[in-house]
Amino acid sequence: MTLRYAAIALSLTVLPSVAQAQSGPLTFDRAAYLTCRDAQAMAPDARRAVATFLAEHAARRHGTRIPDGEAGAQLALLVRGGCSLYPDAYLLMVVERAIVAELPKLPRR
Repeated sequence: MTLRYAAIALSLTVLPSVAQAQSGPLTFDRAAYLTCRDAQAMAPDARRAVATFLAEHAARRHGTRIPDGEAGAQLALLVRGGCSLYPDAYLLMVVERAIVAELPKLPRR
């Protein structure tokens, strides 16, 4: 039990410093090397901005676009699930795989 409390205390001190280290201008080089764990440590608005930035990049690569509504929500759920399973994976990889999985259902550019 004490180990659990120590881990929680450590995460509360380390995560804000990680989030502060990630602040600044958003560039592709910076966003591409964020892990899901890094993104989770960010503020919700910053995390959404990074995920949207990466999703738009990946969608352009595959000649599609990110839709609004149910299809966009489905992509978000896939990314969330992928990051839950693989927190040390690069967020770009998880986003890219979600787009590839849903590619037949996504609108073309």
